[in-house]
Amino acid sequence: MQRRELLLTAVTTPAFGVGLSASAATPGATSRNQPIQIRTREGVGLFHREWGTGKPVLFVHSWALSSVIWRYQLGRLAEQGLRCITFDRRGHGRSDVPGWGYDMDTLADDLQTVIETLDLRDVVLVGHSMGCGEIVRYLGRHGTARVAKVALLAPVTPFLTQTSDNPYGATRAYFEARWDEWQIDFPKWIEDNKLSAFTPETSVQMMDWLVREMAQADLPAIIACSRASSATDLRPDLARIDCPVLILQGDKDMSAPLEATGRRTAAGIKNALLKVYPGAPHLLPVTHVKEVNADLLHFIKG
Repeated sequence: MQRRELLLTAVTTPAFGVGLSASAATPGATSRNQPIQIRTREGVGLFHREWGTGKPVLFVHSWALSSVIWRYQLGRLAEQGLRCITFDRRGHGRSDVPGWGYDMDTLADDLQTVIETLDLRDVVLVGHSMGCGEIVRYLGRHGTARVAKVALLAPVTPFLTQTSDNPYGATRAYFEARWDEWQIDFPKWIEDNKLSAFTPETSVQMMDWLVREMAQADLPAIIACSRASSATDLRPDLARIDCPVLILQGDKDMSAPLEATGRRTAAGIKNALLKVYPGAPHLLPVTHVKEVNADLLHFIKG
């Protein structure tokens, strides 16, 4: 198998997520039944939640999931005096599911809407997989005036499609084959590909839980996001980033191979710091909880 054929993007990754209970009486926590308070200029409702108080940290989730992927980060970071904020991308989780607006520019503008509606300043942006692409495009379009730092976990940036000047990407035919496969039997594809996203130590219960989360995704929306994520060249955006950036990625990431994504992203951002987790797969927020939380806290508070 060619290296480029291993490049299963955030859109082809079993990047499954889990739910965060809102039952605990934590300052800043929002109710599971809270009405949507954030709306884009077109009226699309974006569900968001907060956990804790202090310096704002905004999390941008993976493809085919929702903000629940951050379950194992929110409580721990909030305990350290941080205001942890999540939101569901349009077409995902509890946000609205319009039949349009899944290009990277619109998704980046949705991120801007969240930041401006909540009046976040000196915010730290944390993304996983496809969420990293939305952050990079947001920074390219809107700058870093409101952003203090950025952390990218297992990014699928900067460019996933193979072109004459991008030998690292996968072919368009490869992506088309995956989209056709999902249209026929998405749950089977998840089951067939799940093991590469986890470690041998991951429990069966965790894997089953995350598979269920992913299988509930809105199929037209996630295919549209996959098309946008794979086709968008974010290389020019990298050069516009002028704030501190931390990149965390495993060297066993079969969904977004390190040499094609994390290393190239780090090389394109001035003074970015890349930390490689030996033996780690794509799903760092759930497979390497302790390491990720420790590195995020050190970076945010450093």
